[in-house]
Amino acid sequence: MTWLVTGGAGYIGAHVVRALLEAGLPPVVLDDLSSGHREFVPSGVPFVQGSVLDGAQVLHVLEQHHVTGVIHVAGFKYAGVSVQRPLHTYEQNVTGMATLLAAMAERGVDRLVFSSSAAVYGTPDVDLVTEDTPKNPESPYGETKLVGEWLLRDQGVAAGLRHTSLRYFNVVGSGDPEVYDTSPHNLFPKVFDALVAGRTPIVNGDDYPTPDGTNVRDYLHVADLAHSHVAAARRLDDGKPIEPAYNLGSGDGVSVAEIMAAMSRVTGIVFTPEIGPRRPGDPARIVASGDLAARDLEWAMRHTIDDMVRSAWEARLAHRD
Repeated sequence: MTWLVTGGAGYIGAHVVRALLEAGLPPVVLDDLSSGHREFVPSGVPFVQGSVLDGAQVLHVLEQHHVTGVIHVAGFKYAGVSVQRPLHTYEQNVTGMATLLAAMAERGVDRLVFSSSAAVYGTPDVDLVTEDTPKNPESPYGETKLVGEWLLRDQGVAAGLRHTSLRYFNVVGSGDPEVYDTSPHNLFPKVFDALVAGRTPIVNGDDYPTPDGTNVRDYLHVADLAHSHVAAARRLDDGKPIEPAYNLGSGDGVSVAEIMAAMSRVTGIVFTPEIGPRRPGDPARIVASGDLAARDLEWAMRHTIDDMVRSAWEARLAHRD
């Protein structure tokens, strides 16, 4: 019952590895360390530095470690940058998926949990996104995640692959002080970097049609997210019915202003964020229903916003430069 975690040295993948260990499912990690960190992989977990684009190496890992399932987290995840680097994004996310699926088919590995994204929806015109909300990705990143889901669907028909895709928005917090979000593009790291450097954080727009004028999003604790990845893996192992895709969402969302207030409250650093211009194409509100995942994948919002901020801040300070 060994599970391969592609991208298992990254922020989300490393939490998935820890959740697998807690569930008694032995993991093995494949990561090219383009954005991951070797030190994020727990001691004793087999680690292979390599890319899902290298089909021979993927096949070798599947064979050598007797892999029975894959949690596919690896990929190029920066939506904004993907607009400037579409070919790279498609290579990493689409060619990478096709190469991984080919190796799995050759080895007879027939179960996969895919780390997809709510970016497949683009800017929905509904208050609450469900799995059936129309897909209209607005970046190469979102497009490649949707194509990845199509590849899984088609391989399921062609080869009997059992699979599910997990779609989620803003992943924050830390479930282990050894692992923290190092992305230069995400809200929490950007705010923390500003606070550590003595700068005032910036909010992009405060004139949206929301209760306080700032964007409303789903902020999810990474440990809760990892738990449902493992619940999906176990459901596939047990042969239980599973949906092709699940939203991992809060159902109500939190505004950027509320996040800023929590950051000030938790860190003890009193600040009033600067108001910058809106980011082009940034919708006022995107919030998803997690009802299906709650039914099947043990999905729950187990952490408050203060919990999310506190765990992320403590992990950040543990690695302060």
